[in-house]
Amino acid sequence: MKLDQLQHLVAIVEHGSLRAAARRLNLQQPALTRSVRALEKELGATLFLRETTGMVLSPEGQRFHRRASAIVNEARRACDEIAQHGGDEVGTVVVALSIMPHVGMLPQSLPAFRQRYPKVRLQLIEGLFPDVESALRDGSIDVYLGAAPRVAPAPGLAQQHLFDNTRAVVCRQGHPLAGARSLAELASADWAVTAVDYNADEDLARLFSDHGLPAPQVLLRARSAMSIMVALACSDLLAMLPVQWEEFPLTRDTLRVIRVRESLPAPGIVLIRRPDLPLTPAAEFFCDVLLRQQPVTVLSTC
Repeated sequence: MKLDQLQHLVAIVEHGSLRAAARRLNLQQPALTRSVRALEKELGATLFLRETTGMVLSPEGQRFHRRASAIVNEARRACDEIAQHGGDEVGTVVVALSIMPHVGMLPQSLPAFRQRYPKVRLQLIEGLFPDVESALRDGSIDVYLGAAPRVAPAPGLAQQHLFDNTRAVVCRQGHPLAGARSLAELASADWAVTAVDYNADEDLARLFSDHGLPAPQVLLRARSAMSIMVALACSDLLAMLPVQWEEFPLTRDTLRVIRVRESLPAPGIVLIRRPDLPLTPAAEFFCDVLLRQQPVTVLSTC
């Protein structure tokens, strides 16, 4: 079994077909087919089912792919580490961030990283821990930094609590409710939610319930910062967002905070990674510059 065979399998899964994977790997499709068949013969198992929609992993293939992905990703990371320690500062760093670090930590961190590692490719993934857990485990993602999951990660991943956080009610500039000073004044408004986990509606309802108020009406669900920015800027929807959003340069003139008197706690901010293997120097540096941006104390918006 050769490393390039594992790389071929992972590429087929990632791109969904032999043709797309061959194009990505700069290989002839027959060569890729021979590689897969040789691997299947060696393993004595069928790894792919050929369907009209593309190449689909068989049950045996799914099990093998989990191991193969980890090997391929660690091999890439090992090459990056040797190159970076040797002064050839190339490679790839893959980091998953939730909305809070995107708006509150990345703007200050990215210039420092680009200056120190101008040739390293940085791949940023916006998401929450449940979305990226499997990729963290197989090494596709180096670290997750963002809102803490409701349930701590299972063994194999380590979670480090960085700081507690709070939220603010955000609306567009000129919103008719911009002068409200309590959640009760906002109870009849229409809301947008960004998932803290997979039950964002319940999370918002619980916050209102803690203050003796009925659940608000949620009319939009967003999974990205871009979606929520557009939704708030172009409508009268309200949203509960990390307090750091108030200082985000790209929306400072478009969105504003409604300064209600109630405390609006948010999930803590955590760093999650595999504890068994070190990060590459570039990944370690990027984490370091991100963590320099964590607040000593997160203040209320009141």
